[in-house]
Amino acid sequence: MGKFIYADSVKVEIEDRALAHLQVVISSKLRRSEAFTFTWREDSSVGDGRTSVWLHPAVPIVYRFYGSRRPKLNPAWIEALAYTANSPSGLHLVPEPAEPAAPN
Repeated sequence: MGKFIYADSVKVEIEDRALAHLQVVISSKLRRSEAFTFTWREDSSVGDGRTSVWLHPAVPIVYRFYGSRRPKLNPAWIEALAYTANSPSGLHLVPEPAEPAAPN
């Protein structure tokens, strides 16, 4: 389990593979100076609610991965996450879609 740390105070554990995909989407939007919300469900151990943060290029973000190897990225998942990030409700984790089949 990796960690997403925002503004040195908001922390959430996210599985390394999902965190790597979120990092690509978040970094792409912030590189274009686009601010947006990121929302996630909290674990039942901390109340089972949800948290939303306003992501802005001026606020520090840390992606802390548990494993040392970079996971293989699924372009379909990046596209699905980017779609949510560009929606009025903002970025939220969606299930990983199947990777597109390689051309024969």
